[in-house]
Amino acid sequence: MPARFQGRTAIVTGGAAGIGAGIATRLAAEGARLSLWDHDADALARTAAALDARFAATQGPVHTVALDVTDAPAVGRAAEAAAEALLGRIDILVASAGISGPNGPVAEYPIAEWNRVISVNLNGVFYCNRAVVPHMQRGGYGRIVNIASIAGKEGNPYAAAYSASKAGVIGLTKSLGKELAGTDIRVNCVTPAAVRTAIFDQMTPQHIDFMLSKIPLGRFGKIEEIAALVCWLASDEASFSTGAVFDISGGRATY
Repeated sequence: MPARFQGRTAIVTGGAAGIGAGIATRLAAEGARLSLWDHDADALARTAAALDARFAATQGPVHTVALDVTDAPAVGRAAEAAAEALLGRIDILVASAGISGPNGPVAEYPIAEWNRVISVNLNGVFYCNRAVVPHMQRGGYGRIVNIASIAGKEGNPYAAAYSASKAGVIGLTKSLGKELAGTDIRVNCVTPAAVRTAIFDQMTPQHIDFMLSKIPLGRFGKIEEIAALVCWLASDEASFSTGAVFDISGGRATY
């Protein structure tokens, strides 16, 4: 595999498992030095150890930060620590940390759960984007890839908090991409349809069946497929795309 990311540094949030870990593995396989952020310290240590066993000899050890992305000061400190560990700069951010929250009708949706989903999925992405931009501006280069969802474009019934949070990520991406268009920093997001990961454990079987029924290809996405698109957007090749939304939905997207 060509080393597209040789000499590049990357932060992946939610990097301990699922889509985040898949993206981190692909970035490392193509030469990137990594900082993985996740709230699950044990899973983070396991993933970092597995990556180190494969790539530490050539890229150096994986830097890790166990944190809650809803804690803005902690995110700022994590960005400083990552920059120090990663050759003094941050080239790439993949903001993948997220939760689904419970399924239920809006009229009965628990306010505390609404706030939790918005806090992790939208505020957390904002805090991470905000924290890395100054580092990228100093380095004169950057690639930010935010993980949104097709639910943010279409709105899934009984998943209003998740859908609204991911719609917010799309809006944030478009705004920041335009703000930075005069620089060599590109900001894009991807909108996957459902991918079978541990996040399914937060959903009802009925909601999982609903999501599958909406995908014309008749299957869920694969982590490797998401990672391939994200890594293109994180590369030098994605030089003319910013503030853009890239569907990877098995044909589900209707616009």
